[in-house]
Amino acid sequence: MITEHSIFQKSNRRIAALALAVFALDQFTKWLVVRSIGLYDEKVIVPGFFKLVHWGNTGAAWNIFSGNNSTLIVVALFAVVALFLTRHHFDSHTLPGQIAFGLIFGGIAGNLADRLFRHEVVDFLRFYLIKRGGGEIGFPAFNVADTAICTGVGLIFLITWKSERAPTKAAPSA
Repeated sequence: MITEHSIFQKSNRRIAALALAVFALDQFTKWLVVRSIGLYDEKVIVPGFFKLVHWGNTGAAWNIFSGNNSTLIVVALFAVVALFLTRHHFDSHTLPGQIAFGLIFGGIAGNLADRLFRHEVVDFLRFYLIKRGGGEIGFPAFNVADTAICTGVGLIFLITWKSERAPTKAAPSA
């Protein structure tokens, strides 16, 4: 018997479909980068602003916790389970909530696959500026999975903020 909270309910199917699409796009773009750009090489797309790179990251964002790939695999698995079990607290039955969770799950799965099979996450999008005296300053390289995770988390914050700020209806007076 399928209950209202079944894994097969329509909202979960939407989340899974978007997660699969994000995962596929992430893995495809990483495959293209690995195939076309040598490790630690780069291709300038917009001089002084954007380039494609091929960097391996065994850490988390900004390469913090570098060399802790195994620990980050455990953290990612824990995050997926915790998010799945608590998703109903974050309005996952609405389309915006389903989009947010699909992005997050797909992004986590994309980076987790890299950690498991490549033993590092492939980062390839790099925005930067040239300093006046030479050299670069810029945002750390990232990938489609990172973008999906950040966008999904941002949507969760907006959904939560909007629902907390929504006026509550007063009970009818007797």
